[in-house]
Amino acid sequence: MEQNLMLLVLLALLGLVLGLASAHITGFGEQPLSKVAIHRATLALSASSSINVSPSLLGLKGEDTQWVNVNLVNPHPSVDDWVAIFSPAKFNSSTCPPVNDPKEQTPYICVAPIKFQYANYSDSKYTKTGKTFLKFQLINQRADFSFALFSGGLSNPKLVAVSNYISFANPKAPLYPRLAQGKSWNEMTVTWTSGYDISEAVPFVEWGLKGATAIQTPAGTLSFDRRTMCGSPARTVGWRDPGFIHTSFLKELWPNSVYTYRMGHILSNGSRIWSKLYTFKSSPYPGQNSLQRVIIFGDMGKAERDGSNEYSNYQPGSLNTTDQLIKDLDNIDIVLHIGDITYANGYISQWDQFTSQVEPIASAVPYMIGSGNHERDWPNTGSFYDTKDSGWECGVLAETMFYVPSENRAKFWYSTDFGMFHFCIADSEHDWREGSEQYRFIEHCLASADRQKQPWLIFAAHRVLGYSSDYFYGLEGSFAEPMGRESLQKLWQKYKVDLAFYGHVHNYERTCPIYQNQCVNTEKSHYSGPLNGTIHVVVGGAGSHLSNFSQVTPEWSLYRDYDFGFVKLTAFNHSSLLFEYKKSRDGNVYDSFTITRDYKDVLACVHDGCEPTTLAT
Repeated sequence: MEQNLMLLVLLALLGLVLGLASAHITGFGEQPLSKVAIHRATLALSASSSINVSPSLLGLKGEDTQWVNVNLVNPHPSVDDWVAIFSPAKFNSSTCPPVNDPKEQTPYICVAPIKFQYANYSDSKYTKTGKTFLKFQLINQRADFSFALFSGGLSNPKLVAVSNYISFANPKAPLYPRLAQGKSWNEMTVTWTSGYDISEAVPFVEWGLKGATAIQTPAGTLSFDRRTMCGSPARTVGWRDPGFIHTSFLKELWPNSVYTYRMGHILSNGSRIWSKLYTFKSSPYPGQNSLQRVIIFGDMGKAERDGSNEYSNYQPGSLNTTDQLIKDLDNIDIVLHIGDITYANGYISQWDQFTSQVEPIASAVPYMIGSGNHERDWPNTGSFYDTKDSGWECGVLAETMFYVPSENRAKFWYSTDFGMFHFCIADSEHDWREGSEQYRFIEHCLASADRQKQPWLIFAAHRVLGYSSDYFYGLEGSFAEPMGRESLQKLWQKYKVDLAFYGHVHNYERTCPIYQNQCVNTEKSHYSGPLNGTIHVVVGGAGSHLSNFSQVTPEWSLYRDYDFGFVKLTAFNHSSLLFEYKKSRDGNVYDSFTITRDYKDVLACVHDGCEPTTLAT
């Protein structure tokens, strides 16, 4: 027995060493822009080198995304030459904050590019011919653009040539709407980004039932400056003006009805700037018996369709997940992205890139987010964990760029109703333990569900507060976040939470109905009647680099998958739920089960007087 135990420990340690070695070799977990040592740039301009970009004016037909062509000539090519895109276009030292360090050299560049690509990306003959052609996709980001050719690789950049400036026709246009549930079931919020401050233009949303007379509702405006960031890189090389974030509250909606909307700004001269026209379907009435479909995932991040910024394949599955959701959008009612939203990690420009990527989804259905370590965590800034994962964003970007119906957006926990679903979204980056403010919220949220009307009670958090056999958790011996389920499992059991979802671990795993580390139901594909425990699901494989499983497979782990994917829940009525795990590469179902139950066990007792009775006890 001791020999077997020792063997398991050695295998687990070997898995950790291999996992860490793999992470070190490939650069997993590193924001690609962080590899650009732009502050070390030196001047090496060459009259015989050139970089030209066309077209010079973008968005002439109202586009907010456009491809551009880059022609490059360099008589002294090298395999580590690379092209950077800067926005604003002027990036020399005259735009930098005052620098008192005499070691900083001219032309001291104080801002990271928004994108980069190696010069030989599309033509391996570049190193012989000194000529190449690249294509980049740009989005409207409220400023002009320039392209720069560097030699010396990312770590020792030498500025060789700078392109002409290009821009969008209206760089301030209202863009990238993000819908979210309001604080009541019949309220939808519209959040968007523009270049218009309230002193320059008044923001509003024009909206109404499809085909009916539209009304106009004003919007509030938020922004933040460099000083709001907790430190570098968010305050230094990663800083970029975020523009202005507007949110309008569309209230007293009819349930399950189609509405049209567009964002607008009234300029001081009375003229109006309009966005495109969008459509959404309002939420069902709480308890309404209709077909309701929910998408859940974590850790998606962003990727570039032009192949740029892909240092070590940082977020290889992101676009596949996005595209599968867009393809199936007519069969989706609400999306839950439970943490690790963009992986911007202090490079502010990447939030625009992300909101552009998910716009086809977020403009049509509520896109509800949770707080993850890459949004919140940094030492001594109030987060529960002292990791440096947010790049000094410290939650500011997530709290401002997206709306969530929390009482205090700095405390990223909230509840939301959607028809037969009641969601309790926890914030694993703040204390959830018994006695904490968040613990009290979680209990109140679970207790407030009317299971006769909303049988599908869903708990979700970013870090795994339940069960995961990821290799790292396996080494710790906790098979979850340490302290994760110590306080919460009695709440899940007391209020009979059927499903709990997590991200953070970049793979997919489903447990049996479980309580106190024990399977309490022997079924695997169809559950009828009381589950006697909670099914825990890790669904953190939406886009970022994948995470290895432990060498040991616990008996409670029913399905594990090392691939990119997401979960879809379909509630047919008050007693029938379909669970599907789909892979991002093809949209096909690879794991599924059904739940059929009438919840008489929940309705038959008052919570405080209903003792948990399970096979585990």
